[in-house]
Amino acid sequence: MDFLTNTNIQFYIISYLIGAIPFGLILTKKFTNVDIQKNGSKSIGATNVLRVIKIKNKKLAKKLSIATLVLDTLKGMSILIIALLINLDYNTLWTIGILSILGHCYSIYIGFEGGKGVATGLGVLLILIPIPTLISIVSWIIFAKTIKISSISSILSLIVLVIASHILDNISIQNIESFAPLYIITFVIIYKHLPNIVRLINKKEEKVI
Repeated sequence: MDFLTNTNIQFYIISYLIGAIPFGLILTKKFTNVDIQKNGSKSIGATNVLRVIKIKNKKLAKKLSIATLVLDTLKGMSILIIALLINLDYNTLWTIGILSILGHCYSIYIGFEGGKGVATGLGVLLILIPIPTLISIVSWIIFAKTIKISSISSILSLIVLVIASHILDNISIQNIESFAPLYIITFVIIYKHLPNIVRLINKKEEKVI
């Protein structure tokens, strides 16, 4: 049981369990009695909340999608902020961040299904590499305004983030001297977007922005 008294292990478990909270599913069931896991892309994220609920109520759909986005982002930030306050090392912080995203994407509460990891990843990366992440947010806004497809905007802005991190590596990943954690996060998010990529290829991906 000494294993469970290790501070790092405790944070790893908590970060996954908090990351796994399916806020999109909870909110839509509470306010609309709709199960988003059975509709749209079946994702629990903000985009699918908007896609599914706007059919019934556009105004409520926007409110619920924004609430989902904020709460999913906070999932990625909250444990990291506490870990920073007690001075856990950056290798531990990156592991916490990865586990938060995995929790969202593969939630233990809903049979290891979940979302795409974008909002939770945003929260994680805003804490760990804020400047590249802010650049990525700006690029997402530009892509969203021009392309108007959430999935491709997210993927392209993630690629921008990776490029920006390499260009600004002296102020971004210097604390661990490795890009491996960022590559893991990138892989997970893009992997979760494979169904969207297939729909894009087949020209069936909906414009929801």
